[in-house]
Amino acid sequence: MDHLLPWLRLQFTPGLGRAGLIRLIEHYGTPQRALAAAEGGWPKLPGLRDGLAQLTPLASSPGIQEACELLLEMDGWLLTLWDADYPQILRHLADPPAILYGRGDWPAGPSLAIVGTRQPTEFGRRFAEQLAGEVAAEGIVVVSGLARGIDAAAHRGALNAGGRTLAVLGCGIDRIYPSENKRLYHQIIEQGVLISEYPPGSEPLPGHFPGRNRIISGLSKGTLVIEAARDSGSLITAEFALEQGREVLAVPGGVDRKTSYGPNLLIKQGAHPVTETGEILQVLGIPRGERSARHGTEPDEPALTGPAAPVLAMLGLSPRHSDELARESGLTPMELSAILLHLELQGYAEKLPGGRYIRGRRAHFI
Repeated sequence: MDHLLPWLRLQFTPGLGRAGLIRLIEHYGTPQRALAAAEGGWPKLPGLRDGLAQLTPLASSPGIQEACELLLEMDGWLLTLWDADYPQILRHLADPPAILYGRGDWPAGPSLAIVGTRQPTEFGRRFAEQLAGEVAAEGIVVVSGLARGIDAAAHRGALNAGGRTLAVLGCGIDRIYPSENKRLYHQIIEQGVLISEYPPGSEPLPGHFPGRNRIISGLSKGTLVIEAARDSGSLITAEFALEQGREVLAVPGGVDRKTSYGPNLLIKQGAHPVTETGEILQVLGIPRGERSARHGTEPDEPALTGPAAPVLAMLGLSPRHSDELARESGLTPMELSAILLHLELQGYAEKLPGGRYIRGRRAHFI
């Protein structure tokens, strides 16, 4: 606990903030020295706002004690900007987190942020899960914010594929928000890591989430947006990605959907359109298939013959009803039903509610 308290005392100093904490450590070298110097008043250091010299660190408070105890109880950790194992990709941001709290083991490898609406369509949720699983199978760490909707689907897809995922929270790492993601929260600790720049005990306040979003994009080589309405926080994440010099990718959608507004706008502004995993790997500069070959997984391209091949060719991003497929293929409903069942069992097609179908995990989108 002794090594935690100095950092927490600085972080809990009313009015200091992240930038002030960074300036103090740059000047004094350690939190202990900064705290000792506070007794006589901090000097007016370059870049510090007026009035900083009059701030007084808290010697103790319920919040500091609670944060320490929670971190120890959870087997959590504290990482600072001055530690050797602080992620290099964050260190060079214009506003890097001074302190990160975490649970789990930091996964190695390149990262992709996948973000989107909290109220996705069924297609959006399934597609997010599928893309996340496929990129995770290629050794890419999937980064998101553990929100309901697309975020949860992205984490789940990576975990189901046996990959690694990283969740950035807008609250303390002891808080499960939203509560419906309790199981997912614990799975991420086992197969990845939960992090936050807010100390344990912090509530999920609205003002925390823009800061969380800059960390999501900052940790990643690229940010992929899947379904986002006009006022979506995912667009803020994409803006951060652009400012940070990262790639921005987006899944296009039908103009009749509100959740297509964000991705379609980003594509108009120059984001990379994405309809299949290969396009993501190409943008990130990651060769395809090396990891899959080592692990003996099956190729993505289907090797189908006979009547199943043309039926699969009719399936794509948008759900299609079996009646429509029967008309176009010229097959009887019984013949088509048998083929669709075969494709579904092989992982080439996925059945949605209402007799609709889309391409499955083993098939590339055309």
